[in-house]
Amino acid sequence: MKIFRIDLKKGAAKVMPESLDDLWHLYNIILKRDEVYARTTRQTKTDEQYARSSKAKRVPVNLGITVEKMYWDRTLNRLRINGIVCDAPEKLSIKGSRHTINVAVNKPLTIVKKQWLKLHLDRLKKASQITAAPLTIISIDDEEYCVAVLRQYGLEVKAGSRTKLPGKRESEKRSKVKQQFFSDALKAVRETWAPIHSAIVILGPGYIKDDFAEYIKNDAKDLAASVVGVKGTNSAGLSGIQESLRSGILTNVLEHMRVADEMNAMEEFLARIGKGKNDATYGFDDVTRATNYGAVEKLLVADKTLRETTDEKRTELETLMKNVEDARGEIIVISTEHEAGTNLLSLGGIAALLRFPIPQTD
Repeated sequence: MKIFRIDLKKGAAKVMPESLDDLWHLYNIILKRDEVYARTTRQTKTDEQYARSSKAKRVPVNLGITVEKMYWDRTLNRLRINGIVCDAPEKLSIKGSRHTINVAVNKPLTIVKKQWLKLHLDRLKKASQITAAPLTIISIDDEEYCVAVLRQYGLEVKAGSRTKLPGKRESEKRSKVKQQFFSDALKAVRETWAPIHSAIVILGPGYIKDDFAEYIKNDAKDLAASVVGVKGTNSAGLSGIQESLRSGILTNVLEHMRVADEMNAMEEFLARIGKGKNDATYGFDDVTRATNYGAVEKLLVADKTLRETTDEKRTELETLMKNVEDARGEIIVISTEHEAGTNLLSLGGIAALLRFPIPQTD
């Protein structure tokens, strides 16, 4: 993320997303009632000389809108922000009408908030410092493979297939089927890797992952140069990838990946709940009570809980987060694009790790 300027007196930040991950960060930073200013196009009617009637055409224009809804489109690599026009050239006479700004990579925009929470400023600044590329992962054994891209917001599953290798007694048939299986898996990895040229990690139980790594080394030297690790897991497929994230075996590779921090925070929360020491809690009312005690060390909020709620509930959430920040607690907004976020949603979308146990209510 490129930051041109941040002016907290005016509540404004001018930025430019430089990757798909940056669009995700903006999706979680920009909220309803914020204002967004950007270069866009607008359909207008202009009276042309000698024309019997006006013609509609799209013209480039600088607009500001008050945000009402947002749509994140990973397929088209853009963020769609819909709202009411609050600033526009007078000649267009469109103030108060509805407009959608399409935010794309390398397209600047200015965000104006009445109040910037520390968590939003921190996220913006961290996004500007992150240089790590996405990570291509294949998890494979003798029955299935799954290829996915790990980004800062979570996993994008790209391809997968199941097979059944013949037994060792049918060595010739087994070798032929295995060769075709590896060929299909290599094709899936290449198609995923080609647009981003990311690092590649191979996961899986047993020896098949090692055989596949050797296959890449011999048959795809360009991809082999991008392989940064071959790691063992108890399972293959998507479950193997999720296992690798939970267990931390990709820690070195994921050093700058936000998703690793989110997974670790959720794992710590679940571990504390399991021990029953009352040093973790969940649900809005219980977390609010813990905040009133000044006990919240880390506040975990699901991104959907923050975005997809009523105005009244969002105001309550923002007040809660501000109180946690004032008490020097950390806030982690957890993406529901991966397992940690869906687990948090099932618990009400909000949880807290506590500095000390608090009295339990009856």
